[in-house]
Amino acid sequence: MTVKDCISEIEKIAPLRYQEPYDNAGLIIGNPNDKVTNILITLDVTEVVLQEAIACKADLIISHHPLIFKGIKKINGNSETERCIQLAIKNDIAIYACHTNMDSANAGVNAKICEKLGLINTRILQPKTNSLTKLATYVPHAYVEKVQEALFAAGAGCIGNYDKCSFSAEGIGTYRANEQANPFIGNKNEFHKEPEQRIEVILPNERTHAVVNALLEAHPYEEVAYDLFPLQNTFNLVGDGMIGELPEAMDTKTFLQNVKTTFGCGIIRHTAITKNSVKRIAVCGGSGSFLIEDAIRNGADVFITADVKYHDFFQAENKTIIADIGHFESEQFTKELFYEILKKKFYTFAIQISKVSTNPINYL
Repeated sequence: MTVKDCISEIEKIAPLRYQEPYDNAGLIIGNPNDKVTNILITLDVTEVVLQEAIACKADLIISHHPLIFKGIKKINGNSETERCIQLAIKNDIAIYACHTNMDSANAGVNAKICEKLGLINTRILQPKTNSLTKLATYVPHAYVEKVQEALFAAGAGCIGNYDKCSFSAEGIGTYRANEQANPFIGNKNEFHKEPEQRIEVILPNERTHAVVNALLEAHPYEEVAYDLFPLQNTFNLVGDGMIGELPEAMDTKTFLQNVKTTFGCGIIRHTAITKNSVKRIAVCGGSGSFLIEDAIRNGADVFITADVKYHDFFQAENKTIIADIGHFESEQFTKELFYEILKKKFYTFAIQISKVSTNPINYL
């Protein structure tokens, strides 16, 4: 197995194009074609984690937070990041980060938080826009089903909880093949009219290449006519935060105490408890203050996140309870998520979750 094999499984869930512009997800150190025999999963890459990787003979570290966020001009060991780079290179350890792309994935960081909280009926809190494309193509009747199935298999036609979604309309295609052509229907140098169906499907932007290739492979024509239209529709399977419901309403203080226990929080910083019971819960792993208004707009009784600044707490305005449980605490189960993704595919392979707590924050 290679580094590339491992990466491809993770990026099926969280493609790199989902990451935010400021992020540095992807293969940080190493060659994608390097062989892998042992993987270590962590939230952060630190010197202690590198030593752990060396001890367990891991040749690939998969982390949530990138080791390198900003440009580095020198690698002389004057910072922990530089020392980690040196250790990784000296010991032939590749380092891969899956950060905001996994934050935005429908089955990513926030879905894992919802799972830990026992939430049901979950959905993306702030879906992304400008992430969808519509493909339209024109197919002779006998090949409509074959082309549709190829498009669906390549990742087109998914809308919310539905798949194999498409629209078809009857029409007449016209063309004239020249001497160099090899027409599937009709003759060279003759004007031809062919009854066709226009097929339209929606697809995620990152599947465009695969879907177009599938179309060209399945379509019988020598020259395939198709159009690609960028859409401004929201993409409900990709975005920031999630919201869901408890199976039954719960006493507010009991719920917050359960959160504290489940996530091992030293403390929970929260706004005034304005509701005796809670049922609808919004979450965002890591820094989620930018979603406070979305949580309120979607009727969240509690919004669980981290890194909330003093003035951001005022945004609650007694409409929701903001609960800051800590950055590490909110994202710690991402390690389990990586493990589950990889173990499902490589079930006989050595994959270990780091035993090192990389939380830089301590509580008295």
